[in-house]
Amino acid sequence: MKRYCQTLTLVDDEELIAKYVEAHAHVWPEIIAGQHQVGILSMQIYRRDRVLFMICDTVDDFDWHRDMARLASLPRQADWEAYVAQFQGALATARSDEKWQLMQKIFDSES
Repeated sequence: MKRYCQTLTLVDDEELIAKYVEAHAHVWPEIIAGQHQVGILSMQIYRRDRVLFMICDTVDDFDWHRDMARLASLPRQADWEAYVAQFQGALATARSDEKWQLMQKIFDSES
């Protein structure tokens, strides 16, 4: 299994942040199905104020750029990205990797 961690800062608007949180309580089924189709085993998002932290666990042969591009081409993915862009302060046409920033692991107590 591979793990990717990312961060993103939401718009500075409590009402929009509440709507973003609500949207993630009801993620469209096609979005989850698409993630599984490209090799994402699980995805979790944590929030503190405006800052989001995502943990994405994938299959071993997952290639971030290749498989995220494949995910973006699946049904409803572009619609979802455009919808959540309003909360993320990004253009509706921005790709996920233009909004979410990959983080570098600097410590692992198990290695």
